[in-house]
Amino acid sequence: MKYLIQASLLTALPALVAAQQDLHIRVENEDFRPRQIFSSVTTPSSTKGLTGVISTPAALTSAVGDGNAVSSLSRSSSHTTLTAEPLATTPVPTFHLQSTNPTAVPLASINAAQPSLATKPLDSTVVAGTVPTFLPGAPAIPNVALLKPSNYPALDKIPPIDSPEVQRWIQEVKDTGIAVPEFTPTNPGYLGGCLNNSASVGEDSRCWWTCGGCTRPTDISDCPTALDWGLTYDDGPSFYTSNLLAYLDQENLKSTFFVVGSRVISFPAILQTEYMSQHQIGVHTWSHPPLTTLTNEQIIAELGWTKKVIKDVLGVTPNMMRPPFGDIDDRVRAISLAMGLIPVMWTRISPLATFDTDDFNVHSGATSVEQVLQNWGNILSNVASRSSGFIVLEHDLFEQTVEVATGYILPDALAHKPRFTIQPVISCLKKKMSDAYIETNDNSTNPPALSAAVNAGLTKETKAPTPKKSSSDLLLLDQRAILMSLGTLAMGFGVGGLAFLRFSLV
Repeated sequence: MKYLIQASLLTALPALVAAQQDLHIRVENEDFRPRQIFSSVTTPSSTKGLTGVISTPAALTSAVGDGNAVSSLSRSSSHTTLTAEPLATTPVPTFHLQSTNPTAVPLASINAAQPSLATKPLDSTVVAGTVPTFLPGAPAIPNVALLKPSNYPALDKIPPIDSPEVQRWIQEVKDTGIAVPEFTPTNPGYLGGCLNNSASVGEDSRCWWTCGGCTRPTDISDCPTALDWGLTYDDGPSFYTSNLLAYLDQENLKSTFFVVGSRVISFPAILQTEYMSQHQIGVHTWSHPPLTTLTNEQIIAELGWTKKVIKDVLGVTPNMMRPPFGDIDDRVRAISLAMGLIPVMWTRISPLATFDTDDFNVHSGATSVEQVLQNWGNILSNVASRSSGFIVLEHDLFEQTVEVATGYILPDALAHKPRFTIQPVISCLKKKMSDAYIETNDNSTNPPALSAAVNAGLTKETKAPTPKKSSSDLLLLDQRAILMSLGTLAMGFGVGGLAFLRFSLV
C-alpha cells in the first residue's frame, strides 16, 4: 500500500496528534510541524465550570493559548486575555482533568519563555559496587567516576564509523548472518518526510512506520491487557529527570526510560538512580537522528555507542530500543535486531494518528501546554474503546515536559476510573525486569532479539551465525532460541490487541 500524506490532512485529525509525517517530524534543533494558532480568547480567572478548564482551584490561571502564536498578553484581577493571529477554522483546545497535583506549576507558566526553576536533588546517589538485589544475576554497579568522556564520541553528533569499536560492531552484525535489506537511506531535513520520499513510501517491502504506520511482529506498540499503560519517557537523562523521579517515587510508579547516549555520559548518576529505583532502561541512540536517513554503519554506531555507555554506567545492557521520531523501516529493524534490540514504538490507531502527547514541542513554542492536555484527553477517549493496553509518547528532556507530566497528566491518570495499571513496558508485557537486559535475561520467556527476528520470518539468515560469543547481544543467543515457534514468540512478546495497523507484512 502507498501512503502519500498531504499536509492538508493534518487538520482533519480531531482525535489525536498526527503521526510523524511530512512537516511533522521533529529534527534536533529544527521544528517543521504545523503550528496551532488560536483566535483571540478571553478567559475569566476563575476556573470553575468552564469548558476545557481544569476544575481544580489553584493550578490554573488560563486554559487556552499557544506560547508561539500569542502576540500579546495582559492580566487584570478579573480576567486573562490572550490575543493571537486569528484562524477561525482552528478550534481552541479543550480538556477536562479529574485531578491535578496541588503543587503543580500553573499552566499559564508552562511555555517556551518560562524561566528555569531549581531542580530537585536526587534523594541519594548510588554507591559504586552496590549489587542490584532486585535483579538476579546483575553485576555490581560500576564506578562512574572512572568514566572518561574522551573515550566516547562527541556529544549530540553522529559517531564516526572508523573507530575500532564501531568496526567491531559492524563485524558482529555481519557475523549474525542476518540479511539487512538493501534500502537506500530516506531523505532527511525539511524536504524529507513522506512527501519528498515518494519512492520509499511506495516500497511496500520497506515497512516504514513513519509513512503509513507499518509494523512487524517484533515491534512492540501496545500492552496486551486492557487498561495497562506502558509508561515511557524519552530523550533523558536531563536536568529535570530528578523532578520526575521524585514524583514517580512519591506515587510508587515505575517507567521505561529510553535514554540518549549523549545524555547518559552527561548525567550518569541520574541513570544509575533510575536503574536502582527499578525503572526499565532502553536505548534511544547516541545523538537522536531519524535512523532511516543514516547508512547501515551509522545506525550501528548510534546503537552501539549507546549500548556501550549504558553498560559502562549500569553494568547491564538493555535489549529494547525506541527509534527517535519512531523512524524505523525493515533496514533499521534488521540492524537493531541483529544488535539484540527489540523496537518499542507507541500506540497507533491509524496511518495518521498515534498516542503522542506532543509535549516535546512546548519547549519550542510550537505547541501549547493546553494542546498537550487536549491530546491527552483525546488519548483517554480512544483508550476507553480498546481491548488492549497502550503506550504513550512523552519526554523527560525539558522542564515543560516534566511539569506537564507530574502536574497534570500523571495525576489525572491516577484518578482515572476504572484504574489504569501504570508500569514499564517490560512489565506490561508480563515479563520480569530481568528480561529487559541482555546479561540477566535467561531466554526462558524472552528469546533474544535476533532469534525472534529469524523465527518471526522478519529477516533471513544468509549463513549460520558465527558460533563464538561476541561482546554484544549475541552472548545469549543459542540454537534452541532460533528454533522457537512463532506461536511462542507471540506469547513471549505479548504484543496484544493488534489495534495498531500493520501493512506489507512478510
